[in-house]
Order: sequence, then C-alpha cells, then structure tokens
Amino acid sequence: MKPRVMSLVIFTCAVGLLTAPNSIPISDALISIFFVTIGAGAAGALNMWYEADLDKLMARTCLRPIPTGKINRDHALIFGIALSFVSIYGLYYFSNFLSALLLFITITFYVFVYTIWLKRKTPQNIVIGGASGALPPVIGWTIATNSLTFEPITFFLIIFYWTPSHFWALSLYKAEDYQKAKIPMLPITNGIEETKKKIFIYSLFMLPIIFVPYVIGFVGEVFLATSLLLTLYYNFVCYDLFKYKKNAFDIKKAKKVFGYSILYLFLIFVLFLIDSLI
Repeated sequence: MKPRVMSLVIFTCAVGLLTAPNSIPISDALISIFFVTIGAGAAGALNMWYEADLDKLMARTCLRPIPTGKINRDHALIFGIALSFVSIYGLYYFSNFLSALLLFITITFYVFVYTIWLKRKTPQNIVIGGASGALPPVIGWTIATNSLTFEPITFFLIIFYWTPSHFWALSLYKAEDYQKAKIPMLPITNGIEETKKKIFIYSLFMLPIIFVPYVIGFVGEVFLATSLLLTLYYNFVCYDLFKYKKNAFDIKKAKKVFGYSILYLFLIFVLFLIDSLI
C-alpha cells in the first residue's frame, strides 16, 4: 500500500479538511480520512501489481512484496480492486458523492492514466500523472463542504507544479534503475542537462503559484511571507543543481533537491493550517 508515500498524501488531505470553512464531527472526519487512506493504498497496490516486472529490475523497488515473493501478484490485484471498491463506497456512505467521485478519479487516473498508459511511454509521465497526487487535499475540502471552490484548487496547483521537480531530482540519481527497467524518465530520454533545467524551471513555477491563495483571499500575509521564503530557497537548491558542470550532476545536490522538496511541501501545508488558526 506504499505507506511512506501515502503518509504525505493523507496529511495534505487532512489539511484540506481542516482548513475548510465548514466543520464536521471528528468521528465523521476520521472515518472519511480512513477511507481516503484505503483508497490511496489501493492505488499503490494496483500500481505495484502492474509494475511487478519492472520493480524486480530496480534496486529502489526490488524489495517490494511482489518481487520478493511475499505476496502473490494475483492476490495483490484482488486486494487492490477490493480496497478500491471499499474506499469509494465507504467515502460515499459516510461523507458525500462528490468526495467519493474525486477519490474514484484519483485511483483510476493513477492506475490507468499514469501507471498503465503514460509511465512506460513518455518522459512527461510524471507531469500529467501528478494530477492524481494533487487531488487528496481537494477531497479533504469536499468532505467538509460537499462543494468545489477556488480555495481547494490552490492545493491542487501547488502539488501539481511541485511534482515534476521532486520526481526528476529522484530520477537523476536513480537513472540506472530506470534505464534497466526501460522507463522513459527525463534523464534517459532528454539527458542530464535538460533534466536539471526542467527541475529549475518547475521550481520557478512555484513562485507565482504560491501567490494564488493570497490573491484570492484564502490566506494572509504570514502564509505568503513564509511560503515565499521557503520557495526562494527551493529555487536556490534547484539552481545550485542546475549550474553544476554541463551534462553532469552532483548526486548530493540531487538528493538535496529531492529531500528538501518533501520538506517544502510538508511545510507549505503546515502553513495552511497555521494560517487557518490565525
């Protein structure tokens, strides 16, 4: 179920719920987030079912349950499908149709669009596929409000534009793995220099995006000032990676971008919570 990946996804979902203008009983909130968690785990399980042949080739993924034989591939498929149905129906029953629909879109987009269609075909896989990872905070908002407004769209935009630089930094120092598995990640198809440039460009996209919640009146000056500082530092570490000698990269710098990108997204969503309390 990819619990490490899922933890940040569920945190952003909880932030979406907690920053919404409507409050719901804590029992309903916890039950709803539980079903979103199950849905995220279902997507992870189905991803590992489909990519079992690739996972066994890569050092990063070869110890997952299916490649090591701990779980039968057919059982993983059944498990993933069952969890998908349980999570979607459970969220519909305990929350509302809109939230369940968005969870359905999240799972199907991640499995069919990203995993099955895009990942083995185009280096833009993570750009388009990132939409599925950007939906959980929107789901959290709809759990509380049963509506879609401009505010949760800012959550979506932040994660959507953050995703490429995050994953391309990983793909730089895991390029051998992707080469072995014949996955067309950007360093393999377009080279190191292009990947570093795209990482830096997408980090710059975060500057205007981070202003959007403030412009629409969703957050105040504390959020804007602090998130701007965090974003400028993100720009700096991405530029530091980009300016390294031509057609080469420093593995420590790539790992720094990847590690900070996770902290960066976490802190941005913490700031959303702090702002809502203020």
